[in-house]
Amino acid sequence: MPQSFVPYLKENARKDMVGVLNARLADTIALTNAVKQAHWNLKGRGFIGVHELLDDVADHLRDGADLMAERAAILGGLAQGTVEVAAKASGLEPYPTDITEIDDHIAALVDRFGAYSTKLREAIEAADEAGDEGTADLFTEVIRAADKDAWFIGSNSPKSA
Repeated sequence: MPQSFVPYLKENARKDMVGVLNARLADTIALTNAVKQAHWNLKGRGFIGVHELLDDVADHLRDGADLMAERAAILGGLAQGTVEVAAKASGLEPYPTDITEIDDHIAALVDRFGAYSTKLREAIEAADEAGDEGTADLFTEVIRAADKDAWFIGSNSPKSA
């Protein structure tokens, strides 16, 4: 393992955290691509507002991915962030590529954000157990943004009115 800049963590804890960071990085890349899939293909009433919102959401996800990848490097690991790795490693349901209605995209995205948030909460617990407050805090920051974005997306659904 390359040099770590977090000397207070034991090597096995660092390796574990790099694995968790890469797993959540894969999910983040997959979810970012799902958001962009919706952004490119949605149609219907309220199109422009949702279309623009999804660009912002994708930016937030990319910011989270960057934090995770850099933390993996700080811990002495390597970020595994290619599309090929993400496709194999993500635990999220594949995003449907045959839908266009805004409501269908909203439902699909809200479902995936729910699964993503669950995995982030599990990552926070793993980081806490490893004694890695820095990584736990990073995941807390990412989950706050994801929960807010899920709320914004879901608020566009007629079911939320």
